[in-house]
Amino acid sequence: MSLPFAIPSLTSERLILRAPREQDFDAMLAFNASPRAGFIGGEAPRQQVWRGLLANIGHWALRGYGFFSVDTHAGEFVGRVGVINHDGWPEPELAWHLFDGAENKGYAIEAALAARADAHTRLGLPALMSMIDPANRRSLNLARRLGAAFERSGSLNSHAYHLYRHPAPETIA
Repeated sequence: MSLPFAIPSLTSERLILRAPREQDFDAMLAFNASPRAGFIGGEAPRQQVWRGLLANIGHWALRGYGFFSVDTHAGEFVGRVGVINHDGWPEPELAWHLFDGAENKGYAIEAALAARADAHTRLGLPALMSMIDPANRRSLNLARRLGAAFERSGSLNSHAYHLYRHPAPETIA
């Protein structure tokens, strides 16, 4: 697949953050059918997951950023991490979700740090935020490990969230 616009590829010590592709769909379906999807809106019909894949590609075309698909160097697709700013969002959000079996390996923090650095250097985005379901302990802990601090509570589309503010680019060593 060749897109008429560029989506960068980022490489970290153990991961490759790359453009989404059609082959990602089966793993996205499996994630969507798992309880883990409850923190990002819950299970959705197959067609909606397909539209989500296409919407992510459109997000890249429209905004110049979006979710990266995250692979290990061995080629295992382990999740999606990136910056999103959907209609109704208060500002760009650093967001993440890992697939079953990929947690507790440090992949989320490694990918989030790479995506955040890209947002600051390539796009010039200021201090990003993350909107996290208050019951999502893993994501709350990850936000804190990334240096983000609780800023406020809010609600979006009838879903409560805690907004965590990431460090400003100039304060990150």
